Amino acid sequence: MRALVYHGPGESSWDTAPDPGIEDAADAIVRVDTTTICGTDLHILEGDVPEVRPGTVLGHEAVGEVVEVGGGVRAIRPGDRVLVSCISACGRCRFCRQAMYGQCRGGGGWVLGHLINGTQAEYVRVPFAEMSTYPLMGGMGDEAAVLLADILPTAYEVGVLKGGVRPGDTVVVVGAGPIGLAAILTAQLYSPGRIVAVDLAPARMEAAKQLGADVVADAAQGPEQLVDDLTDGLGADVAIEAVGVPESFELCTRVVRPGGRVANIGVHGRSATLHLEDLWIKDVTISTGLVDTYSTPDLLRMVAAGRLQVSSLVTHAFGFDRIKDAYDVFSHPADTAALKVALHREPSHESLLPQP
Repeated sequence: MRALVYHGPGESSWDTAPDPGIEDAADAIVRVDTTTICGTDLHILEGDVPEVRPGTVLGHEAVGEVVEVGGGVRAIRPGDRVLVSCISACGRCRFCRQAMYGQCRGGGGWVLGHLINGTQAEYVRVPFAEMSTYPLMGGMGDEAAVLLADILPTAYEVGVLKGGVRPGDTVVVVGAGPIGLAAILTAQLYSPGRIVAVDLAPARMEAAKQLGADVVADAAQGPEQLVDDLTDGLGADVAIEAVGVPESFELCTRVVRPGGRVANIGVHGRSATLHLEDLWIKDVTISTGLVDTYSTPDLLRMVAAGRLQVSSLVTHAFGFDRIKDAYDVFSHPADTAALKVALHREPSHESLLPQP
């Protein structure tokens, strides 16, 4: 098969790779029809995730068709169209029994494109397939469905739910990339009083407004004063970090109010300073986390019912053979206005989609 293979920091290639096979009775082999690129993949290429070994196929999000299952798999079968989750779950360990699938100690967790070969390929082996795939309804398109593999549950669980968004809250989302925009979308399920989006790219700030942000702010122009003015000097009830750099995390800790919550979603490759000399007296709660994907079934139903309009998050689409072009587009959003980039098995899907 063809696959995107990681060769070390800054190096990857669209290569011929061995076809995956069943290695365990709980496995399934899925023909990948649509995959996508995540900000975490960029962190891997920057060398921020040293656990990824050279030779690994990247990617942890996919929609496709089951072509083979192990002897222990009963809930899905060849021919089924499924969503492949970014998190695999053994279903038996202590953490899986608490629905903390991201912390699975039975061989799951975030393994695809991290510890084992991933989804940016023509085929992928999915471990613990019954717990790690979701059957898809016929009416849901691939580009909407693939967003449920990672960014929607990540933004919802690690940002909105861990941040404890409540009716009337002022929510500041730092970073209006795909994860930040998904946080803006899902925060609205809890009727916050206002949502403030902070970014550097004008196209992403415009996307944030169209997806529900009430106010947008340029990160380079001191958004602390804007938040102060909007809240009569109190600060944000919830600050969601959706970038993964020290400056964005530290900004969240500056704009949050006493008794507020900082929810860190971003993948950090460098240390951030925790200013306890300022925070210790403010009763601030800081949460971090890897997504568990326990919310995926609920989010699937909401997208299918039209309660979450996600189609505008996908701005560009390519055939698999142009995956290097797709990475270039995705990694330069200030120039390309890219949000989420879809990669399709069929080149006929290739297009530049309408901008949000």
